[in-house]
Amino acid sequence: MKRVCVALLSGVVLLGAGFVDAAMAKSVTGFASYYKSGRLTANGERFNPHGLTAAHRTLPFGTRVAVTNLKTGKSVVVRINDRGPFVRNRVIDLSLGAAKAVGLVKSGVARVKVTILD
Repeated sequence: MKRVCVALLSGVVLLGAGFVDAAMAKSVTGFASYYKSGRLTANGERFNPHGLTAAHRTLPFGTRVAVTNLKTGKSVVVRINDRGPFVRNRVIDLSLGAAKAVGLVKSGVARVKVTILD
């Protein structure tokens, strides 16, 4: 019985090693959008639309990431302080201030590269 348990546990560990959480990857490419709500963020802060902050589904609050608009080449460093985006195929939601910095406001959505800094 002990051998069976060890074998099953080993298989689960090895199988799980093949899956990497998005928060563990150093960078990811996908679509970004922006939001300008004035409510509290998921970490309890009052949302500042002019700040350089962002929402991400899994990265820990306080994580700093560089967001580069792949069309304009412009980049901005933001701090994760909220959860989202809750729209399929989007990897990050930027504050209005961050969206302006990368040239995202006019289009509303853009393809970006998100790189974890810390």
